[in-house]
Amino acid sequence: MNQNIDGIVTASREVAAPAETLFALIADPAQQPRWDGNDNLADAAPGQRVHAVGDVFVMTNQNGGVRDNHIVAFAEGREIAWRTAPHGEQPPGHQWGWQLEPLADGGTRVTHTYDFTALPAEQEKRLAKARLMTPEKLRASIDRLAALAEEGEDS
Repeated sequence: MNQNIDGIVTASREVAAPAETLFALIADPAQQPRWDGNDNLADAAPGQRVHAVGDVFVMTNQNGGVRDNHIVAFAEGREIAWRTAPHGEQPPGHQWGWQLEPLADGGTRVTHTYDFTALPAEQEKRLAKARLMTPEKLRASIDRLAALAEEGEDS
């Protein structure tokens, strides 16, 4: 399932890996550049593993920009979402999220969402960039995440 409706972009697929393995790769920011399908993330310091709503992790983008990522949804092994902002600023209103649904065969249905419905209209530059996100770009992240998890490379 892939959708791009009114500021919410999603992609979803089944992955032949347990939810716990996938979640470990998502919730550890140091792992995120390995599966980022946008090739936007450069690195994150180790030791920032997310554990709860309210946690903040810091990531550096390929262009050198430092971003604070504020966790707004969290259920261990099932769901994680964050709002990103320039370092030291409050999030302007766009959100990245992951939902993991364990399947009977031991695999997982993975849904990746980018939601920019809360970006204010006066944030024209951010909105223009947000509108460039596609389900295919989200799917690329899921596919890379799947390859790592299916190979057992979760560390």
